[in-house]
Amino acid sequence: MLCTSELALMLGQSERLWLFLDYDGTLADFAPTPEHVHPDPELIDLLNQLAQHPRTRVTIISGRRLDQIETLVPVPGVFLAGTYGVEMRTRSGERINRLDYEIIRPALDALKPHWSQLISERQGFFLEDKGWSLALHARFAADGEAQGVLSDARRAAVEKALSGPFRVLGGHRFLEIAPSLAHKGRTVDYLLNRYAWPGARLLYLGDDDKDEEAFGVIQACGGVAVVVASEPRETKADCRLELPGAVRRWLRVLLALLEEQTVQDNTLRR
Repeated sequence: MLCTSELALMLGQSERLWLFLDYDGTLADFAPTPEHVHPDPELIDLLNQLAQHPRTRVTIISGRRLDQIETLVPVPGVFLAGTYGVEMRTRSGERINRLDYEIIRPALDALKPHWSQLISERQGFFLEDKGWSLALHARFAADGEAQGVLSDARRAAVEKALSGPFRVLGGHRFLEIAPSLAHKGRTVDYLLNRYAWPGARLLYLGDDDKDEEAFGVIQACGGVAVVVASEPRETKADCRLELPGAVRRWLRVLLALLEEQTVQDNTLRR
Protein backbone atom coordinates (compact mmCIF):
# COMPACT_ATOMS: atom_id res chain seq x y z
CA MET A 1 0.00 0.00 0.00
CA LEU A 2 3.03 2.29 -0.03
CA CYS A 3 2.62 5.33 -2.26
CA THR A 4 4.35 4.95 -5.59
CA SER A 5 5.75 7.19 -8.26
CA GLU A 6 2.72 6.20 -10.37
CA LEU A 7 0.39 8.01 -7.96
CA ALA A 8 2.58 11.11 -8.05
CA LEU A 9 2.63 10.90 -11.84
CA MET A 10 -1.17 10.75 -11.97
CA LEU A 11 -1.58 13.71 -9.62
CA GLY A 12 1.19 15.62 -11.38
CA GLN A 13 -0.93 15.68 -14.52
CA SER A 14 -3.74 17.50 -12.74
CA GLU A 15 -4.89 20.77 -14.19
CA ARG A 16 -5.71 21.78 -10.61
CA LEU A 17 -4.63 20.04 -7.39
CA TRP A 18 -5.90 21.00 -3.93
CA LEU A 19 -3.67 19.67 -1.16
CA PHE A 20 -4.96 19.24 2.40
CA LEU A 21 -2.08 18.62 4.80
CA ASP A 22 -1.86 17.83 8.49
CA TYR A 23 1.22 19.29 10.23
CA ASP A 24 2.51 17.30 13.25
CA GLY A 25 3.33 13.71 12.34
CA THR A 26 2.74 14.41 8.64
CA LEU A 27 4.86 17.34 7.49
CA ALA A 28 7.03 17.46 10.61
CA ASP A 29 8.05 15.10 13.40
CA PHE A 30 6.23 15.49 16.70
CA ALA A 31 7.65 18.12 19.05
CA PRO A 32 8.45 17.24 22.70
CA THR A 33 5.42 19.35 23.72
CA PRO A 34 2.93 21.39 21.66
CA GLU A 35 4.50 24.56 23.03
CA HIS A 36 7.65 23.90 21.00
CA VAL A 37 7.05 26.07 17.94
CA HIS A 38 10.15 26.12 15.73
CA PRO A 39 9.64 26.94 12.04
CA ASP A 40 11.52 24.66 9.64
CA PRO A 41 13.10 26.62 6.75
CA GLU A 42 13.23 23.55 4.48
CA LEU A 43 9.54 22.84 4.97
CA ILE A 44 8.60 26.51 4.56
CA ASP A 45 10.46 26.58 1.24
CA LEU A 46 8.57 23.50 0.02
CA LEU A 47 5.19 24.90 1.05
CA ASN A 48 6.03 28.24 -0.55
CA GLN A 49 6.77 26.53 -3.86
CA LEU A 50 3.56 24.52 -3.69
CA ALA A 51 1.48 27.55 -2.75
CA GLN A 52 2.91 29.68 -5.55
CA HIS A 53 2.42 27.06 -8.25
CA PRO A 54 -0.48 28.02 -10.54
CA ARG A 55 -1.86 24.46 -10.52
CA THR A 56 -2.02 23.99 -6.74
CA ARG A 57 -3.91 25.21 -3.71
CA VAL A 58 -2.58 24.38 -0.22
CA THR A 59 -4.49 23.97 3.05
CA ILE A 60 -2.96 23.09 6.42
CA ILE A 61 -5.43 21.58 8.91
CA SER A 62 -4.01 21.07 12.39
CA GLY A 63 -5.08 20.43 15.94
CA ARG A 64 -2.71 23.18 16.99
CA ARG A 65 -3.91 26.69 17.75
CA LEU A 66 -4.07 28.95 14.72
CA ASP A 67 -1.42 31.34 16.05
CA GLN A 68 1.04 28.44 16.32
CA ILE A 69 0.31 27.29 12.76
CA GLU A 70 0.78 30.84 11.52
CA THR A 71 4.23 30.84 13.14
CA LEU A 72 5.15 27.41 11.78
CA VAL A 73 3.81 28.14 8.27
CA PRO A 74 4.55 31.80 7.45
CA VAL A 75 3.51 31.21 3.85
CA PRO A 76 1.24 33.60 1.94
CA GLY A 77 -1.66 32.31 -0.10
CA VAL A 78 -2.30 29.24 2.07
CA PHE A 79 -5.46 28.27 3.94
CA LEU A 80 -4.57 27.68 7.61
CA ALA A 81 -7.04 25.87 9.87
CA GLY A 82 -6.30 25.66 13.60
CA THR A 83 -8.06 23.61 16.31
CA TYR A 84 -9.18 21.19 13.57
CA GLY A 85 -10.83 24.00 11.64
CA VAL A 86 -12.68 25.99 14.31
CA GLU A 87 -10.40 28.97 13.62
CA MET A 88 -9.03 29.79 10.17
CA ARG A 89 -6.97 32.18 8.11
CA THR A 90 -7.98 32.31 4.46
CA ARG A 91 -5.66 32.62 1.48
CA SER A 92 -6.32 36.37 1.44
CA GLY A 93 -5.42 36.73 5.13
CA GLU A 94 -8.96 37.00 6.52
CA ARG A 95 -9.41 35.41 9.94
CA ILE A 96 -12.57 33.40 10.59
CA ASN A 97 -13.90 31.95 13.82
CA ARG A 98 -16.64 29.48 12.99
CA LEU A 99 -18.08 29.56 16.53
CA ASP A 100 -18.78 32.10 19.26
CA TYR A 101 -15.86 31.82 21.69
CA GLU A 102 -17.97 33.10 24.58
CA ILE A 103 -20.35 30.15 24.21
CA ILE A 104 -17.56 27.57 24.23
CA ARG A 105 -15.22 28.86 26.92
CA PRO A 106 -17.28 28.65 30.18
CA ALA A 107 -17.51 24.84 30.08
CA LEU A 108 -13.76 24.56 29.47
CA ASP A 109 -13.04 26.93 32.36
CA ALA A 110 -15.17 24.71 34.59
CA LEU A 111 -13.33 21.54 33.52
CA LYS A 112 -9.78 22.89 33.51
CA PRO A 113 -9.25 22.94 37.33
CA HIS A 114 -10.35 19.30 37.57
CA TRP A 115 -7.89 18.20 34.89
CA SER A 116 -5.16 20.32 36.49
CA GLN A 117 -5.75 18.62 39.83
CA LEU A 118 -5.61 15.18 38.23
CA ILE A 119 -2.06 15.75 36.97
CA SER A 120 -0.83 17.86 39.88
CA GLU A 121 2.60 16.66 41.06
CA ARG A 122 2.58 13.86 38.48
CA GLN A 123 5.45 13.47 36.04
CA GLY A 124 5.09 13.15 32.27
CA PHE A 125 1.75 14.94 31.83
CA PHE A 126 1.05 18.22 30.07
CA LEU A 127 -2.23 20.17 30.06
CA GLU A 128 -2.58 22.32 26.96
CA ASP A 129 -5.14 25.12 26.91
CA LYS A 130 -5.82 25.95 23.25
CA GLY A 131 -8.50 28.50 24.02
CA TRP A 132 -11.11 26.65 21.99
CA SER A 133 -10.26 23.30 23.58
CA LEU A 134 -8.35 21.56 26.35
CA ALA A 135 -5.87 18.77 25.60
CA LEU A 136 -4.22 16.41 28.05
CA HIS A 137 -0.93 14.85 26.92
CA ALA A 138 0.54 11.83 28.68
CA ARG A 139 3.21 10.67 26.25
CA PHE A 140 5.98 10.71 28.87
CA ALA A 141 3.96 9.40 31.81
CA ALA A 142 4.31 5.91 33.25
CA ASP A 143 2.05 3.36 31.54
CA GLY A 144 -0.28 2.51 34.39
CA GLU A 145 -0.50 6.05 35.67
CA ALA A 146 -1.25 7.44 32.22
CA GLN A 147 -4.14 5.03 31.71
CA GLY A 148 -5.71 5.84 35.07
CA VAL A 149 -5.42 9.61 34.75
CA LEU A 150 -6.75 9.67 31.19
CA SER A 151 -9.70 7.47 32.18
CA ASP A 152 -10.64 9.83 35.02
CA ALA A 153 -10.18 12.85 32.74
CA ARG A 154 -12.34 11.25 30.03
CA ARG A 155 -15.23 10.67 32.43
CA ALA A 156 -15.23 14.33 33.42
CA ALA A 157 -14.93 15.45 29.79
CA VAL A 158 -17.79 13.22 28.62
CA GLU A 159 -20.08 14.85 31.20
CA LYS A 160 -19.28 18.27 29.69
CA ALA A 161 -19.64 16.98 26.15
CA LEU A 162 -23.09 15.55 26.88
CA SER A 163 -24.28 18.86 28.28
CA GLY A 164 -23.00 21.10 25.48
CA PRO A 165 -21.71 21.39 21.88
CA PHE A 166 -18.55 19.37 22.51
CA ARG A 167 -16.84 16.17 21.45
CA VAL A 168 -14.14 14.14 23.21
CA LEU A 169 -11.12 13.23 21.07
CA GLY A 170 -8.71 10.45 21.89
CA GLY A 171 -5.36 9.22 20.68
CA HIS A 172 -2.16 7.59 21.88
CA ARG A 173 -1.79 8.86 25.46
CA PHE A 174 -3.88 11.86 24.53
CA LEU A 175 -7.30 13.27 25.38
CA GLU A 176 -9.03 16.44 24.22
CA ILE A 177 -12.38 18.11 24.67
CA ALA A 178 -13.23 20.43 21.81
CA PRO A 179 -16.26 21.94 20.07
CA SER A 180 -18.24 19.51 17.92
CA LEU A 181 -17.19 21.59 14.92
CA ALA A 182 -13.53 20.72 15.64
CA HIS A 183 -13.65 17.99 13.02
CA LYS A 184 -11.29 17.77 10.05
CA GLY A 185 -13.89 16.10 7.84
CA ARG A 186 -16.39 18.89 8.45
CA THR A 187 -13.64 21.44 7.88
CA VAL A 188 -12.76 19.95 4.48
CA ASP A 189 -16.44 19.96 3.55
CA TYR A 190 -16.77 23.59 4.66
CA LEU A 191 -13.78 24.69 2.57
CA LEU A 192 -14.88 22.77 -0.51
CA ASN A 193 -18.29 24.42 -0.38
CA ARG A 194 -17.30 27.96 0.59
CA TYR A 195 -14.15 28.22 -1.53
CA ALA A 196 -14.99 25.87 -4.38
CA TRP A 197 -12.29 25.30 -7.02
CA PRO A 198 -14.09 23.53 -9.87
CA GLY A 199 -12.21 20.72 -11.54
CA ALA A 200 -9.56 20.39 -8.83
CA ARG A 201 -8.29 16.98 -7.80
CA LEU A 202 -8.14 16.57 -4.02
CA LEU A 203 -5.26 15.11 -2.03
CA TYR A 204 -5.20 14.72 1.77
CA LEU A 205 -2.19 13.62 3.83
CA GLY A 206 -2.51 12.90 7.56
CA ASP A 207 -1.33 10.55 10.26
CA ASP A 208 -4.02 9.97 12.91
CA ASP A 209 -7.68 9.30 13.66
CA LYS A 210 -8.62 12.97 13.27
CA ASP A 211 -7.29 12.82 9.70
CA GLU A 212 -9.18 9.58 9.08
CA GLU A 213 -12.36 11.62 9.61
CA ALA A 214 -11.39 13.69 6.57
CA PHE A 215 -10.31 10.81 4.33
CA GLY A 216 -13.87 9.77 3.56
CA VAL A 217 -14.88 13.32 2.59
CA ILE A 218 -11.93 13.55 0.21
CA GLN A 219 -12.61 10.15 -1.32
CA ALA A 220 -16.32 10.90 -1.77
CA CYS A 221 -15.22 13.77 -4.02
CA GLY A 222 -12.97 11.49 -6.07
CA GLY A 223 -9.82 12.51 -4.21
CA VAL A 224 -6.90 10.54 -2.79
CA ALA A 225 -6.15 9.99 0.91
CA VAL A 226 -2.62 9.21 2.10
CA VAL A 227 -1.89 8.02 5.64
CA VAL A 228 1.51 8.70 7.22
CA ALA A 229 2.45 5.68 9.34
CA SER A 230 5.68 3.82 9.97
CA GLU A 231 3.88 0.45 9.83
CA PRO A 232 0.80 -0.79 7.95
CA ARG A 233 -2.42 -0.31 9.90
CA GLU A 234 -6.17 -0.30 9.44
CA THR A 235 -7.06 2.88 7.56
CA LYS A 236 -9.43 4.40 5.03
CA ALA A 237 -6.45 5.78 3.11
CA ASP A 238 -5.60 4.79 -0.44
CA CYS A 239 -1.88 4.49 0.26
CA ARG A 240 0.80 5.08 2.86
CA LEU A 241 3.96 7.11 3.36
CA GLU A 242 6.16 6.02 6.23
CA LEU A 243 7.51 9.21 7.85
CA PRO A 244 7.36 13.02 7.50
CA GLY A 245 10.68 12.88 5.67
CA ALA A 246 9.14 10.57 3.08
CA VAL A 247 6.18 12.95 2.78
CA ARG A 248 8.47 15.86 1.96
CA ARG A 249 10.41 13.88 -0.62
CA TRP A 250 7.20 12.66 -2.24
CA LEU A 251 5.76 16.20 -2.34
CA ARG A 252 8.94 17.44 -4.02
CA VAL A 253 8.57 14.72 -6.68
CA LEU A 254 4.95 15.77 -7.14
CA LEU A 255 5.98 19.42 -7.46
CA ALA A 256 8.58 18.53 -10.12
CA LEU A 257 5.95 16.61 -12.08
CA LEU A 258 3.54 19.54 -11.89
CA GLU A 259 6.28 21.82 -13.20
CA GLU A 260 7.05 19.39 -16.03
CA GLN A 261 3.38 19.18 -16.99
CA THR A 262 3.10 22.97 -16.99
CA VAL A 263 6.06 23.27 -19.35
CA GLN A 264 4.56 20.66 -21.67
CA ASP A 265 1.19 22.42 -21.71
CA ASN A 266 2.80 25.77 -22.45
CA THR A 267 4.78 24.22 -25.29
CA LEU A 268 1.63 22.76 -26.82
CA ARG A 269 -0.12 26.12 -26.70
CA ARG A 270 2.59 27.83 -28.72
